[in-house]
Amino acid sequence: MSGYILCQTKKAEHPYFITNISMNIYSIEELCYYLYHNLYLADDTVFNEELCSWIDEELELPVLAAKLRKNLERNAGAEDMLYPVFKEINYLTYEEMKKLNNRLTVMSSERAAVRQKRKGDSLIENGMYVNAIQVYQKILERGDLDEQRRGFEASVRYNLGCAYSYLFQMEKAAECFLASYRKEHSLKSLQAYLLARKSIQKDTDYDKVMEELETEENLRNEVKENIKQSLNAFAAIPERKTEEKNLDTVLETITKEYHRSTGCCSLHAQ
Repeated sequence: MSGYILCQTKKAEHPYFITNISMNIYSIEELCYYLYHNLYLADDTVFNEELCSWIDEELELPVLAAKLRKNLERNAGAEDMLYPVFKEINYLTYEEMKKLNNRLTVMSSERAAVRQKRKGDSLIENGMYVNAIQVYQKILERGDLDEQRRGFEASVRYNLGCAYSYLFQMEKAAECFLASYRKEHSLKSLQAYLLARKSIQKDTDYDKVMEELETEENLRNEVKENIKQSLNAFAAIPERKTEEKNLDTVLETITKEYHRSTGCCSLHAQ
């Protein structure tokens, strides 16, 4: 596998729409690429009868479609769904296949809550923030959070806050960062909380907030220095000039990206 997707098989006239990340794919190569880089998103939103029909009719790969249908009927595990797709065009090198085997072994040994979190993390990486929020919220509703590793719940709450912040819902983000900090008292959670508070209330006094939270002195100093460096780095970024004639294009791009990240639009080809 290389950085380029060179199609060896038929390209579909009508794409398969992957709902998890609001993306159309047109070939078996693109499907392989998606699966290899998004193992935790390879669930029933991808592997279903619709995919089998698309592989059969659009890609004209009836044998592969039959294999996948058979595995679906017996509720096969992830490896039994993935391997036939990769092997159809020998997509992976020997070394890549070994890495895939190791990743699948790790996945199979993980607790369900951990796999859910990995799914949420993958959605954030793909810019699908609303979907990620839904995944994280379901995790926090679980009754076995106390049984997870130390710091797990704090990590989920922190990532949930990040998802909200990417959608500019800063009050909800601040709530999540604060909840994360109260769980583990981590530097990154406190720093994120203070910045979120500052975005909501411009006159936020960092020292006063940290005093209310009974933050240790050494942590206070480190947080303030980190925030100072971050703000200085941000201020040093040159402002991008947008010509008036390009404003419509810029706004259209921003709007499309927002709709994609919130899952509010369908990208099915007409």
